[in-house]
Amino acid sequence: MNKPVILVTGALTGIGRAAAVAFAQKGADVVVTGRRDEVGKALAEELRALGSEAEFINADVRNEDDVRAMVDQTVARFGRLDVAVNNAGTEGRPSPITDQTAETYNATFDTNVLGVILSMKHQVRVMQEQGSGSIINISSTYGHEGAAGASVYVGSKHAVEGITKSVALEVAASGIRVNGVAPGPTDTGMLTRFTGTPENKAALVTEVPMARLGLSEELAAAIVFIGSDEASYITGHILNVDGGHTAN
Repeated sequence: MNKPVILVTGALTGIGRAAAVAFAQKGADVVVTGRRDEVGKALAEELRALGSEAEFINADVRNEDDVRAMVDQTVARFGRLDVAVNNAGTEGRPSPITDQTAETYNATFDTNVLGVILSMKHQVRVMQEQGSGSIINISSTYGHEGAAGASVYVGSKHAVEGITKSVALEVAASGIRVNGVAPGPTDTGMLTRFTGTPENKAALVTEVPMARLGLSEELAAAIVFIGSDEASYITGHILNVDGGHTAN
């Protein structure tokens, strides 16, 4: 049986990197994308050491030519695309709405929303030809909650969840599943930048019933599950992985 072929965008750090490693450990061939050649090539080498026929493709998800190429190169190399993880994202510039501008909006939405739309457009294109596939979009608990001082980021993640559910309905009969994974506070570089200070990060922990930050590896395990055949009857779903945060 052929090994599953996985594409992970924004794979060079944090949750994306952990997901790429987790898929490789499960025996998949993994294509990782990002915008830093040296880091991407090093990650591909690390995945090959785990037995994956891994490849790195330099791609900016805001650019449709890059997105089309990353999907087509994946299929040219491996013959198919089984699972796509759309993880590329940015925290933007957290600040009050009165400080936001068209530029800060564009910088956030172009990556977090347009990047997901373009990625799914081309992933669905090849998966429809196969008659199968699984797409996982990485959202956030802020994809269904509000957060003072983070309106633009929160708005982008609400958009991701609405787009995820809508595309899931579009393609449900074609053998393609589309789901989201919504991390709660997770100990990544993005969270450190988002919170700004150790005190702000510690304050987030007080909102988590499990009283700790999540680990990238814990998010990766959820991504691998929902992308797999073990989740074959799950589509249009947003899986919260948040230590009980949204149960409050």
